[in-house]
Amino acid sequence: MKIVILTDCEGVAGVVNWADYGSPGSMYYETTKRLTTLETNAAIEGALEAGATEIMVVDGHGHGALNLELIHPAATVLTGRPGLKYPFEVDESFDAAMIVGQHAMSNADGGHLCHTGSFEVEESHLNGRMIGEIGALVFCWSHFGVPLVMLSGDEAACEEARDLIPEVETATVKRGVKRGSAAGMDARTNVTFNSAAIHVAPQHARELIREAAKRGLQKRDQVSLWKPEPPYERTLQMRASVDSGRRLLTYRSNDPIELFNSAPEVEFLDEGAIKCVK
Repeated sequence: MKIVILTDCEGVAGVVNWADYGSPGSMYYETTKRLTTLETNAAIEGALEAGATEIMVVDGHGHGALNLELIHPAATVLTGRPGLKYPFEVDESFDAAMIVGQHAMSNADGGHLCHTGSFEVEESHLNGRMIGEIGALVFCWSHFGVPLVMLSGDEAACEEARDLIPEVETATVKRGVKRGSAAGMDARTNVTFNSAAIHVAPQHARELIREAAKRGLQKRDQVSLWKPEPPYERTLQMRASVDSGRRLLTYRSNDPIELFNSAPEVEFLDEGAIKCVK
């Protein structure tokens, strides 16, 4: 049985904020990599217990957040940018997918460090439905018939996954403090808005993940796919930043993979800005 485990790090227990934990050079970035790798190993252990025979781990955090010296020996690892793009080398040969360390979509109330792709994204929609990174991954993998059977992360991310795929097993490893939506904030303010959270002890988080991974893979045939009908329209409304005003990016295609890897149409939303297309 062949599975993929994609990792992020903002949804890992013990990862506290972006400034100190989020990128190379941050004070605790090596801690982030270790914690993320150990949570990933817990998912690998659960998958092996459920009968997985081939496991590919995808280092999905933009800067990379795995320590390859600590990764479970049963796994191979896809890492390195540029070069990583949807669907992250997943195809029809995979039997199931898991996500470890996931955060909720932009503006999620109670989402810890929540964002969609980057903290500059205000909202993301697919055929009118608001989605985050979870929805994008499920959409692309469903195209190949690969179900998402387990997700770990903060409480809001787990709720987001269950709303999309009710049968998915989840492991909640922390709960963001509800402060309302970050809608309307600029990119810089959004980075620090959702930093407060109550964390499960990392060792206990790994136990939760291992058991959820095992349960999820054992019932993979019962887990639904998410396959909206084409044509597809994906939009990203971008927050204002120090480099630009608000923009609306629009992607259109009849193919799910092309939709997430093509160039957008760009419209500047702030008054006085020049509107441009592609």
